[in-house]
Amino acid sequence: MNNRRKLLIALGAAPFMPQAVFAQATKQPVLIGVLHVGSGGTYVGLLAEFRKELAVRGWKDGAQVTVEGFSAQGAYDQLPALAQTLAKKNPAVIVAVTSRAVAAAAQAAPRTPVVMVSVGDPVAYGFAKSLSRPGGMITGLSNIAPDTASKYVELLVAAVPGLKRIGFLLDVGGSGGDLMKDSIHRSTAHYSLEAAIAEPRRPEGVEPGLQRLAKEGVRALACMPSPVFTNERKTILQFAAMQRWPVIANTGGWVRAGALLSYGASNRQQFRRAAYYVDRILRGTKPGDLPVELPTTFEMAVNLKTAKALGLTMPPEIMVRATQVIE
Repeated sequence: MNNRRKLLIALGAAPFMPQAVFAQATKQPVLIGVLHVGSGGTYVGLLAEFRKELAVRGWKDGAQVTVEGFSAQGAYDQLPALAQTLAKKNPAVIVAVTSRAVAAAAQAAPRTPVVMVSVGDPVAYGFAKSLSRPGGMITGLSNIAPDTASKYVELLVAAVPGLKRIGFLLDVGGSGGDLMKDSIHRSTAHYSLEAAIAEPRRPEGVEPGLQRLAKEGVRALACMPSPVFTNERKTILQFAAMQRWPVIANTGGWVRAGALLSYGASNRQQFRRAAYYVDRILRGTKPGDLPVELPTTFEMAVNLKTAKALGLTMPPEIMVRATQVIE
C-alpha cells in the first residue's frame, strides 16, 4: 500500500474535524463566511454582534478567524451563485441567514458545517432529522414561534378598537404553511374575528395578494415571517398606508419602515448565539450533535408616528411590553 493511499484511508476514517482546528496549529486565521440576503445598517450591526461574541469566546476577527459577510443585497435568486463564490474560499464554517441561504450553502458546500440563523422549522425544511439530534452538517437556530399568529392577532385586537377582519400574508412556498393557517384560523376564531389569507409564492404575487385582501374588506394586515415579504416590505407598507391598514410583522425593521407593530425573535440574540455554535464546531464538535435551539428572547416594537397617522392610541398593555418605541 503506497503512502498516498494510506493517507486517503486515514483521512476517510478520521472523525469530524473542521479546517479551523488544523489552521490553529499554524496560527493562520480561518474563514467564517456569513451568507445572508439583507444589506445596510441592520446587518452591519448584527455582524458586529456576532464578531463581539466570537471574540468573547476566544476567536478574534483578523487573528484566529476572518469573518466575511456575503450579501445578496435583497436578491434571493443570487444566493446560489453567492454561495458558490463563498464555497470556493474553503470556509471553516458558514453562517447562513434564512432558509434559502441555508439551502444554497448546503448545496454549494455539502461537506462544510452550516450554522443556520432565522430559519423556520428546520425539520420540515429537511435541514435536520430532529431538533435534538439534527445529524448531518447543519445546526443552529430556528426563529419559529408556535404562537406567532396568536400574538399578532392579540396585539392587533388590543391596538385597533372594533377590528373585525384581519388580512394575512402567508408564504406557502416553504414548509409549515398548513400549520400556520390552522394557527391563524384558531387565533381569529378565539376573538370572533374573520381572517382573509393571501398566499403569494413569489415576490410578483405580493401586490395581487394585497389587492385581493383589500377587496375582501380587511382592516388590518399581518405579515407572517418570510424572506419574500421582507424583500417586498416597501411595496407592502405603501399599499397598507393607502388602505390605512395597521400592519404587524416580525422584526423592528418593519416598524422603523412604517409598520405599526412588530413581534418576533430577537435577531441580535440569534446572531450572538450563532457564535456559540461556531465556537463549538471550531473546537471539534460535530454540527449534527449540536441541538437546534428555538428562540427564547423576543422583541416588540411600536411606531407611535404611524399610530397617530391612523388615529390610534396605543393602550398601556402594548406600551408596557414594547422593547422599542419609535416616536
